[in-house]
Amino acid sequence: MAKRALILVDIQNDFVPGGALAVPDGHAVVPVANRWIARFAGSGDFVVATQDWHPRDHVSFVTQNPGRRVGESVEVDGMPQVIWPEHCVEGTYGAAFVEGLETAGIHGIVHKGTDPRIDSYSGFFDNHHRRETELAGRLREAGVGGVYILGLATDYCVKFTALDARKLGFETWLIREGCRAINIQAGDDQRAIGEMIESGVHME
Repeated sequence: MAKRALILVDIQNDFVPGGALAVPDGHAVVPVANRWIARFAGSGDFVVATQDWHPRDHVSFVTQNPGRRVGESVEVDGMPQVIWPEHCVEGTYGAAFVEGLETAGIHGIVHKGTDPRIDSYSGFFDNHHRRETELAGRLREAGVGGVYILGLATDYCVKFTALDARKLGFETWLIREGCRAINIQAGDDQRAIGEMIESGVHME
């Protein structure tokens, strides 16, 4: 029988209040994540976490785009790129998991966004779908057939991780109470939920 996996998306210091790219109410996902970690680890299922892990000169950073503002979109190598504050720089406090997250129950960690020229919202691929992370391989190696996803942020990294999970053939559930959104534009969270439902993601 295929195993299930819990995917914790980017529950990092820079994405909670006080961080460089704070998601409103982002701290609220931590107790939800801990309940699900205990449930999955206790039943022998697989728990994996993603981390944004950017080089300091990452193309998405406003510091690398003089004259541009956070939230603007530019073109990089023929693809649109949203400009963000400098965040989740590899090895820094901002890139570390939020204090209180039960990391002892996590079986594997996947770093993403490590290429300075390409952003990576999804835990599975970069935004150009040119390079795959090790996430899908780890899930298949563990015999996983279905994934449950929560984390930050609903309208970016959570959404794209869920959409790619479906494209890769994993039965996919979104744990809605364990997600929070950035909402650069009002309603981005609801539009993201709609996209996920349309792709076949189940709501938990």
